[in-house]
Formats: sequence, C-alpha cells, structure tokens
Amino acid sequence: MAEKKMSSGRRSQLKTLLLQIGVSMLEEEAQEAQQQKEKHMEENCPSFFLPGCMHELQDLCRKLHKQIDLVDEERYDMEAKVNKSNKEIEDLKMKVQDLKGKFKKPVLKRVRMSADAMLAALLGSKHKVSMDLRANLKQVKKEVKEEEKPAGDWRKSIEDKAGMGGRKKMFETEA
Repeated sequence: MAEKKMSSGRRSQLKTLLLQIGVSMLEEEAQEAQQQKEKHMEENCPSFFLPGCMHELQDLCRKLHKQIDLVDEERYDMEAKVNKSNKEIEDLKMKVQDLKGKFKKPVLKRVRMSADAMLAALLGSKHKVSMDLRANLKQVKKEVKEEEKPAGDWRKSIEDKAGMGGRKKMFETEA
C-alpha cells in the first residue's frame, strides 16, 4: 500500500507537542538537580553558627582545618587517579595504533609547475606575484680589456722581460 503523506498542519502540530514535552522534561531534570544539590549541601555542610566565646571559636577553627585537610587529601588522590588513568588511556591509544599497522606514506606524483604557477596556486588569484628571478639580478657589463701591443721589434721586448721580471737588465748594466 502506498504511504500516506502527513499534512503540513499535522506535522507542525506534532512538532510543537514534541517541543513542549522536551521543555517539560528539561524543567523536571533541572528541578531534580537543584534538589540533589540542596540535599548534598545539607548532608555535607551543616548550618553555620557563630559561637559566642573564644574557646568555642577556636574549636570551630580546628574542626574546619581538619575538614579542609581531609578534602585536600581526597582531591589530591582523585587528581593522581585521573592522571594515571589519562596515561593509561594514551598508552592504550598508542598500542591500538601499533596494532592497526604502520602508516604508509602515499607516493607523491611529480608535478611540473613553474614558480609563477606555484605561487598563484598557493596565494590564490588575489595576489599577483611574478617570480622572474633574472629581473632582480644585478646587471654586470663586461669590459673588454685591450692589451697594448708593443710596436717595434718583438725580440727586444722579450729580452727586456726575460729573467727575474726584467731585473736581469739592471745587473748587466751595473757589472
């Protein structure tokens, strides 16, 4: 048999009924929580009275200090248990990961991409950055050094340069 569709009015009526029931349940839970809180406060925290004489006041202070010490010890014990259980949980998580197996790194594919395309992909289309590295380089002009070509007899210039960087000639003239 074909399913009958619900009218929108009926659907909204049911939705409002469900919401009303949910609100009433939340209110009941809040009242229960408040009653439990009041009951706990009555059991653990009796009504406070301020004694009239100094001796009774000192006894009250001693009693309160003992209660504070007991609560601090309980709190410390609870913190130690929580820390221990947290460490155990972390150890168990690590063991589960080890049992599942080692993590395999996926093989990466080589992508041929220019530096401009890579920057555009990383920065998006908002930023226009060109990666023309050659444009930022310092321009250096080559200077062509022309060596002076001695005019005249080449044998004479070689004899002048021969031996100890041309000093041979100085010794020959003195001797």
